[in-house]
Amino acid sequence: MTPAIELLKKQKIGFELLSYEHDPNTTNFGLEAAQKLNLNRDQVFKTIVLENQDGQLIVAITPVSQQVNLKLLASLCGAKKVAMAAAKKVQASTGYVLGGVSPLGQKKCLATFLHSSAAQFTCIYVSAGKRGLDIAINPHELAKLTAAVLGEF
Repeated sequence: MTPAIELLKKQKIGFELLSYEHDPNTTNFGLEAAQKLNLNRDQVFKTIVLENQDGQLIVAITPVSQQVNLKLLASLCGAKKVAMAAAKKVQASTGYVLGGVSPLGQKKCLATFLHSSAAQFTCIYVSAGKRGLDIAINPHELAKLTAAVLGEF
């Protein structure tokens, strides 16, 4: 059981757990989840941890079918610029390894931004906190739990 799953159970939030056999040679974890679970790529979201020019970490939750526009995200979070955070920093802050970073149950509460396309779905899929394990969740519940700001990036 991951911290993400424990949080959802504790908060009594409805979710569905999906699992698949993770290929250790895969580096595009979100796309792998969409393919192996036979899901719409626009509905599967990846959790990316970035840092601003001051070293502050933020979380972006975006469809696996898209790349993050760093300029738009920086503008949304009020930063001059943002860039991918180092793997060690991500793991220390979230408690999760790359490819298994869940937006839920992180060690530290980080400013979170959810791509506005999530609002068009009744359910989206995010990492459950372990490679090969995803959660189906209502995007509004996810936004509420993470205090996420919806936006285009």
